[in-house]
Amino acid sequence: MRVLGVDPGNAVTGFGIVDRGGELHYVTAGAIRGGTLRGPARLAAIYDSLIEVIDAHAPDAISLERSFVAVNIQSAFKLGEARAMVMLAAAHRGLELFEYTPTDVKLSIAGYGRADKRQVKEMVHRTLGASVPHDLAEDATDALAISLCHLFRAKMPRPSTARKPFPRVSRPNAIAGAKP
Repeated sequence: MRVLGVDPGNAVTGFGIVDRGGELHYVTAGAIRGGTLRGPARLAAIYDSLIEVIDAHAPDAISLERSFVAVNIQSAFKLGEARAMVMLAAAHRGLELFEYTPTDVKLSIAGYGRADKRQVKEMVHRTLGASVPHDLAEDATDALAISLCHLFRAKMPRPSTARKPFPRVSRPNAIAGAKP
């Protein structure tokens, strides 16, 4: 089973792919940076980049961090938008989507639900071995942890909802009553 883990973010969205045959294998990881892009252009960049990753590496499922933001409502909205792009990419490629809280991920990886970033990174490297680059962006390492969380819990997966690919709709007639 090959899992694409995604750590959604406003400015940076991390992704990491782990493959499990008999053993766990690091496939790839990276970060999608919005740079100077804002609003819809930033969201399109996240979506397009995820589609490229999915098409290049053919994961069997997507594992997404379910975030909780209570301090800043605007940050929560922007994070929700990034999460929506991940969900849309999963739907368009017909992939099941599984969500895990940060506590679930830390507990699965480090054995402690309040583990810090350093502990999570260390356990990702211990679990996947020397093939994981040590200079990965923090968001990419977190995404690998999210992939691993799903693989560790795959015996009892918790899909967010059953998702099927969206039917393709021709753009000119996509809106009822719209004229070309």
